[in-house]
Amino acid sequence: MLNTMYRSFNYALCNSIVHSKNGNMKGLENQTYVILLFIANIIAILQLVAASKWPRIARISFFLLFTWASITNWRTSVNKPQAYLEYADLTWSDTYTNFINGWFSDHIAETVGCIAICQLLIGLSMLLRGTLYKIGCTGAIVFLVSIIPFGVGSGFPSTAVMAIAVYILLKKDNRHFIWEKSY
Repeated sequence: MLNTMYRSFNYALCNSIVHSKNGNMKGLENQTYVILLFIANIIAILQLVAASKWPRIARISFFLLFTWASITNWRTSVNKPQAYLEYADLTWSDTYTNFINGWFSDHIAETVGCIAICQLLIGLSMLLRGTLYKIGCTGAIVFLVSIIPFGVGSGFPSTAVMAIAVYILLKKDNRHFIWEKSY
């Protein structure tokens, strides 16, 4: 069932969202992007499988992913904030491009700093239980879906697959902390 859901979701998104006006995903001509895209999608598939079969491992992987992303984004926003402007060339959304080249370009450090804090909170929530865990999962899904328009820049379709994996985790038993043996 998950395989069918993933294929149909991936097919719909690839055909209706990700393609630029000339029919090609932007950024695929860059070999580094392609390698990172491949790695991101392998990780996402592993997280999807783990969410279904081994939720504790999936939660740990999302803790590590969001914590790493938080640290990376924080450091980059402080040391090289202009790097984020490159994403304007990768997105398929004119709205995202205009936002990045407009307001965002004058407020990079503050905006990405806020995103980094939210990523850290999402990561930490993966270790928790109950309401805080549910809020973190919801935040993760919203974040992952919101970066889909960055295409190669966000590792698409890995972000869509990860959002599905987090949704699966959200629907599973969350009454226990990650370190409790009740799994």
